[in-house]
Amino acid sequence: MVSVERTVLVDRPAGEVLRYLADFGNTTQWDPGTESCARLDDGPVAEGACWLNVSRFRGRRAELSYRLERYGPDRLVFVGRGRSVRATDDITVRASDGRTVLVYRARLRFNGPARLAAPFLRAEFERLADAVALRLPVVLAGP
Repeated sequence: MVSVERTVLVDRPAGEVLRYLADFGNTTQWDPGTESCARLDDGPVAEGACWLNVSRFRGRRAELSYRLERYGPDRLVFVGRGRSVRATDDITVRASDGRTVLVYRARLRFNGPARLAAPFLRAEFERLADAVALRLPVVLAGP
């Protein structure tokens, strides 16, 4: 398993940040590895909503089906499943002195032969998490 965590400060109210991040389709704007992310169902964004996320990692295309497992007042949990990986994105937000502290945690559990590669992929996932931590405040500071 590979786990990464980043904490970023955002100049937006916590409620707005949470609502924006709850729509996983927005990952195309803040996750540099995401090529597309399309909603698979209809209705309001709520627990149970699903997306198909297509990412590029180390030159390979990966498709994961994500489900919003938890939508709380200060926390979101998305679980993605693909052929060789199960990903959990756990996001918390809290107000602090007029800003928002956002904590982003990603855990990837590899299946089958891909498990053997996990230790070698850690550095690449750390770089990707750094890129997300740089991009999120920029995107969230927009209009």
